[in-house]
Amino acid sequence: MENTANSVPAFGMKDKLGYMFGDFGNDFTFILSSSFMLKFYTDVMGVNAAVVGMLMMAARFVDAVTDVTMGQIVDRSKPTKDGKFKPWIKRMCGPVAIASFLIYQSEFADMSMGFKVFWMVVTYILWGSIFYTSINIPYGSMASAVTADPKERADLSTWRTIGATLAGLAIGVGTPLVAYEVVDGNTVLSGTRMTIIAGVFSVCAIICYLLCFNLVRERIPVEANNQKLEVGKLIKSLVTNRALLGIIAAAILLLLGMLGMQGMAGYVFPNYYGSASAQSLSSLAGSLVVLVVCAPFASKLAAKFGKKELSVVSCAFGAAVYLVCLIVRPQNPYVYVVFYTLAFAGLGFFNTVIWAMITDVIDDAEVRNGVREDGTIYSVYSFARKLGQAFSSGMIGSLLSMIGYTTETAFDPAVTSGIFNLSCIIPAVGLAAVALALLFIYPLNKKRVEENCAELAARRG
Repeated sequence: MENTANSVPAFGMKDKLGYMFGDFGNDFTFILSSSFMLKFYTDVMGVNAAVVGMLMMAARFVDAVTDVTMGQIVDRSKPTKDGKFKPWIKRMCGPVAIASFLIYQSEFADMSMGFKVFWMVVTYILWGSIFYTSINIPYGSMASAVTADPKERADLSTWRTIGATLAGLAIGVGTPLVAYEVVDGNTVLSGTRMTIIAGVFSVCAIICYLLCFNLVRERIPVEANNQKLEVGKLIKSLVTNRALLGIIAAAILLLLGMLGMQGMAGYVFPNYYGSASAQSLSSLAGSLVVLVVCAPFASKLAAKFGKKELSVVSCAFGAAVYLVCLIVRPQNPYVYVVFYTLAFAGLGFFNTVIWAMITDVIDDAEVRNGVREDGTIYSVYSFARKLGQAFSSGMIGSLLSMIGYTTETAFDPAVTSGIFNLSCIIPAVGLAAVALALLFIYPLNKKRVEENCAELAARRG
């Protein structure tokens, strides 16, 4: 059944709140994985950091198949009375939450190493490559069916970022305060507490997904793509799409920087500074700066200067902040929190508008090819984000191993000094690379986006 403007209410606050809850639900499992899975398996389960990192990278080869397959399934599915994309959120919210909870089972800490690695591999692939994919791709693709107005899409992007930020507050601030305990003078992660936390967050994720399902309305009819699937033609269309390649490069590099910040926070604060409370404060400050600074002003600045233009400047600023931090080398953890917060504001502007940039890429592809493929394009982008997540975890795990980090050496001065260096270098390089990728690869500046919107409006009458 088609949803038209006459059968559903006009776009409004319910849609914004519903879309916000969708990413709130996503990030209850995504941020938990990116921020604490590596720490959980190294410190609680005793698995080598490089092994965990290798798993996260290897799983992306599975995603290369599952993400694009899910995109095709979504594009070829027929609209229902609830829309084309929404039904997937209701169907898959339970499986993704259960799979996330199963990852953090501390009662297996005394099992053989072979079993622990097996459990880690199976549960992580079930969560990330199958169930998370089957809910995140329809959710992300849904934005273009909610509204065709560029400003309203930017609003959806902003509210999606607010949802992710609120989840970051709940996980980044609350988890360190609850999950860590002091043993023999050292701040260590409690396995039992992590299992309980994972269960609570899984329940919260289901609630958020159901709120998204009930509040958001699809208004733009998106019929099933019944064209014969020609793999060669599809691949050619994707690899020659400069806008898509540019946003993919930027997304991977953004996650290397952002997840590098969040992932290393689990080491630099407890190990270098000996302060779990400072880690919580950094998450709180980073989230607040997004809510207070980025969310209110990103849409306005993007409307005035362009989403690409805003993102280049903000990411370059974030990279410069971490370069200064590396040089200054603050010994007070709360001074480090200030640097962390300023850098998070820099990447926060890009992270706020990036979801609207994806709809710009989808529009650009439709202008060039005459075919709208929301699910396929978004699935390729989703795969890129997972690559960024995996590369970040794999890179962190490998670099920690290179500086000699193990559970036995975790508090050695040489190792903790290396941890501090990595906590600055990873995000500085990542954010600088984001700015360069957007500047030289991504072609959709303010003028081009406005031209595409006008062209599509004319075609649709």
